[in-house]
Parts: sequence; C-alpha cells; structure tokens
Amino acid sequence: QVQLVESGGGLGQPGGSLRLSCVVSGSVTMINNMYWYRQAPGKEREMVAEITSGGSTRYIESVKGRFTISRDKAAKNMVYLQMNRLKAEDTAMYYCHGKGIVTPEDMNIGRYYGTDYWGKGTLVTVSS
Repeated sequence: QVQLVESGGGLGQPGGSLRLSCVVSGSVTMINNMYWYRQAPGKEREMVAEITSGGSTRYIESVKGRFTISRDKAAKNMVYLQMNRLKAEDTAMYYCHGKGIVTPEDMNIGRYYGTDYWGKGTLVTVSS
C-alpha cells in the first residue's frame, strides 16, 4: 500500500528556514509528478511547488526565489521543500501530493498512469 508521509514542519522564525521532507513508501514502480500543497486556516488548499519526473519545477508567485522543491536522486521516493526567508503568511498545513504513482499492481491491470496520493500533512507555523 502506497503512503506519503511528510515531516519537518514546526515553528519557524520570520526570515528563517525550514526543510520539509516527503517519503513515498510501499511498492512503487514509477513516480511521476510530485507536489507540495498548503492550506492556511480559512483558506483553500493551494499548490505551492511542483517537480516533474524529469526534474522541471514550478512555483506559485509568492514563494518564487524563497522555496525550492527537489527530489532525492539516489532515493527516488523522497521529495523535499526547502523554505527560506519564511514569512508569517507561509503559516499553513503543508501536504505532499503524488500524481501518477504507478505500482506493480497498476502495471498488471493496465493502469499505466497510476493513481494520485496525498499525505496527511505537516504543520508549519511562522512566528516570532
């Protein structure tokens, strides 16, 4: 069974840094695009950063130049979000999202585009 588990959240200082990690566990044949989403209290969930299987990245405007999404080249089931120059408005629950995660079972039944999965989230609070 595929699971996405986030870690690394906590209390960050304005102007400081935090690094979030996401591990994809379970029997996986291929992982396509990975994302970090966030949801602040009273707001809708928004996509923060995307990284494709080829390493291309995309960010929302408010985090460009401050956040970096990356994939572990050795352990291909790890995704990170390096958050620098934190702001109070970065306070939110951060979720890891995998789009098109393909398992051996998917291959056996011809579901070659896989399934989408979500982690349960890790809370980031930015405050002095």
